Amino acid sequence: MESYASDLHFFLAFLGLQGVQTADAITPDLARDFLAVCYQKNINARSNARRLSALRAFFEYLVVQQIRPDNPVADIDSPKIVSGLPGVLTVAEVEQMLRLPQKQSPLVLRNWAMLHLLYATGIRVSELVALPVRDCSLTSGHVRVLGKGDKERMVPFNENAGNRIEKYLNTARPTLLRQRTSPYLFITSRGGKMTRHRFWQIIQEIVAANGVAKPVSPKTMRHSFATHLLAGGADLRSVQMMLGHADIATTQIYTHVDKARVKELHRRFHPRG
Repeated sequence: MESYASDLHFFLAFLGLQGVQTADAITPDLARDFLAVCYQKNINARSNARRLSALRAFFEYLVVQQIRPDNPVADIDSPKIVSGLPGVLTVAEVEQMLRLPQKQSPLVLRNWAMLHLLYATGIRVSELVALPVRDCSLTSGHVRVLGKGDKERMVPFNENAGNRIEKYLNTARPTLLRQRTSPYLFITSRGGKMTRHRFWQIIQEIVAANGVAKPVSPKTMRHSFATHLLAGGADLRSVQMMLGHADIATTQIYTHVDKARVKELHRRFHPRG
């Protein structure tokens, strides 16, 4: 009961800072912002799951008492208790991965366009291989992605990735199509849809050719994208939206990755580490 009261007190203090004075002014987005603040204060997922449970009970009480018509946190997923840290590449290792070979065949141009887009956006490999041409805008520098649960999101990509994609579209893709048609941005040498497994094989070939020592998969590039953004100062909610995570606790693990890396660097290089 004491923890329940403490959780509600913390939430009410947050509402006060937002200038919210009535129960009917509390929206799902406001509740998500509150949880984001909790994560930024390094409150762990287990404590935030308890905090969300307290809010659910509180708003159910308000609904029963007819103080408000709905529960604004009813559709917010409980934080996942995540164990283990994903493997990530350093920025130098990513640069090593993205190093373009001298021989630039249509397949090489396709592979590097895919790799650049994967690191530039952090999209899932399933989203990458299913990406239609129409959903990649070189003009605005965005891809429109249909993620899990058919949830759509817009993810920006940088000029470097845009240049790789543009070169692939103008030279390599028409060669691979050979006057055939395909709705997909990235296609095989036979003009068909790229598969997740084939792209995993391509990454292994690039890892071997470029001498990258760490094991690398499409997920490694996604993890690296998120970790590097957060290390550079990006806010957690923005990274959550780009990754397409329903629960911000899933995104929060990347802050732990960066802290773990800093701790390891300290251990290795400090004279008394």
